[in-house]
Amino acid sequence: MTSDQHPPEKMMFQLSLRRRGISDQAVLRTMEEVPRDLFVEEADRDAAYRDSALPIACGQTISQPFVVAYMTEQLQLQKKHRVLEIGAGSGYQAAVLSRLAGQVLTVERYRKLAEAARARLEKLGCHNVEVMLGDGLNLPANIGPFDRIIVTAAMEQLPENLVERLEVGGILIAPIGPHHGVQTLVRFSRTEAGIERKELVEVRFVPALPGVAREL
Repeated sequence: MTSDQHPPEKMMFQLSLRRRGISDQAVLRTMEEVPRDLFVEEADRDAAYRDSALPIACGQTISQPFVVAYMTEQLQLQKKHRVLEIGAGSGYQAAVLSRLAGQVLTVERYRKLAEAARARLEKLGCHNVEVMLGDGLNLPANIGPFDRIIVTAAMEQLPENLVERLEVGGILIAPIGPHHGVQTLVRFSRTEAGIERKELVEVRFVPALPGVAREL
């Protein structure tokens, strides 16, 4: 089934986002335009527009649409922004970011996921996205700084070297908490005076793991 064959599901998809409080029109428009069914496993395409997380390769998941929209809205993106994403997964979040920001660098530790995400993003014409195979917890020193950073895997605590890559006036959003349980989505804002922290909602993400995967 292609993305053009989902009209009832896509209508409910949009309605669900609005009902749950997503109000940024640019985010809603982007969520409507990016074909989510192209980023899920073929067996799950009929469920692509349900508000639930779905499994993808390498034991990872594609986040539920509300969480994608909510995290994106919290970033307050502008076309001038350079964005770092930790955890490319299937590439869906990066595709959403690409429509709202100037440049996106997304880092993935699994080669299989990175290559598949790169192919999908190229096919969709997301030419402002770079997919990098690497360790999101130990990035090269020459990467950054960024206006926005989004982490799509659970971190027990936020690495200081990630915060240091955030520009003054920048926003970082990440799920903080135990790897196997409920995390809190936290928004960090960098000001001239330091880092401001605001806890948002409870979420569940797969763990952020160190290193590049030796297999897959």
